[in-house]
Amino acid sequence: MFQLFNLSLKLNGFPMKEAMIEFSKIQAVSDGEYENYINLKRKEIIDYHLKKNKSYQEFIGKKSIENWNEIPIMTKKEFQKPLQERLSNGFTPKNVYVNKTSGSSGDPFIFAKDKFCHALTWTNIINRFGWFGIDFNSSKQARFYGIPLDFIGNKKERLKDFLKKSYRFPIFDLSDKILEKVLLKFQNKKFDYINGYTSSIVLFAKFLEKKNIVLTSVCSTLKCCVVTSEMLFEEDKTLMEKQFGVPVVNEYGASELDLIAFQNNNDEWQINSETLFVEILDENNNVLPLGKEGRIVITSLYNKAHPFIRYDIGDIGILDEKSTLKKPILKKLIGRTNDIAVLPSGKKSPGLTFYYVTKSIIEDDGNVKEFVIKQTKIDTFDIEYVSQKELNNNQIKTIEKAISTYLENGLHFNFIRKEKLTRSKSGKLKQFVSLIKN
Repeated sequence: MFQLFNLSLKLNGFPMKEAMIEFSKIQAVSDGEYENYINLKRKEIIDYHLKKNKSYQEFIGKKSIENWNEIPIMTKKEFQKPLQERLSNGFTPKNVYVNKTSGSSGDPFIFAKDKFCHALTWTNIINRFGWFGIDFNSSKQARFYGIPLDFIGNKKERLKDFLKKSYRFPIFDLSDKILEKVLLKFQNKKFDYINGYTSSIVLFAKFLEKKNIVLTSVCSTLKCCVVTSEMLFEEDKTLMEKQFGVPVVNEYGASELDLIAFQNNNDEWQINSETLFVEILDENNNVLPLGKEGRIVITSLYNKAHPFIRYDIGDIGILDEKSTLKKPILKKLIGRTNDIAVLPSGKKSPGLTFYYVTKSIIEDDGNVKEFVIKQTKIDTFDIEYVSQKELNNNQIKTIEKAISTYLENGLHFNFIRKEKLTRSKSGKLKQFVSLIKN
């Protein structure tokens, strides 16, 4: 079969053949030898940037590092200067892969990867999707993503869709009228998998539930659904698997790094240990034991163009107790560090706690399609929701009581019914946001 997708990567200068050989070598390293592999790659990448990258030399402040835990933590503020100043010797914006982060954390920045590193990223993605029988050269994708509205950006994304055999659905309007057209497309096209933002795909699943339709009954070729970029709750996963008739796979990644974790066939959120080194740190930058909640800090082991060494990605998570160096498992992704709600008592709580508690009540009868929570004052929260009918006083009191039980008393809530919720330019829906300075 003509491999158009692989050819497109090769024509863009990404050495896919070499990357696939290297990736196979990494995966062949035994469990017993994996610590040596990680230690070697960590030493190689920090030695390289201390030698070749002026910006990183200035950041570290010395010429060598003996103890890994002494390496200072990088944050997004280290990248708030021109890309040219951050590139290693021999690299320019013209001979690297350059992109911009989504800005979902509030701090977008331009980054770079050398082309071999980016080829490894694609090799990893191809490998993970292959776990579920997906081949980017032949499998047809139903894509629930946003799309740039400017002419050049729009055409570039459409070309990518063509190369990946994708059909992109609009996600800024997911009314029943539009979802009827989405369903019709599934009836007429032989899609192999669904991929896209969690919140949009959940809305499609709720639409199918209302119509009492299992998607594989009208699209029998469907193999799996991969959700990304937004939190996946267990109840939503259960609903989607029921209405789609296929496994729902949870993906966690960052454009500046790589695919970070991907759900495997054993329903484990397996971390990419081939090209990344993931640590969980406390507030004092100490490495936490497995099973403890902390900041997710990641090292890109292969990016020579631009250092991401002990980089605080801004997320909070937990590594499973059964993790090994070769097969680390992400037990839980709790949310972003800038999504923390500070309460009147001084208590700090992940904002998604509010969302989760409210969600467990608000969607019981299927009336509410989706909602977001905004902290407007230290004791005040707006709950914006889309529904067929307005929430009644009993429902509101039940929600307020549940939040008081899980968090604390004395909080105030404004329930605001809307026709539709505001999404970011990319189409993502941020489920919780704090509008106050912590």
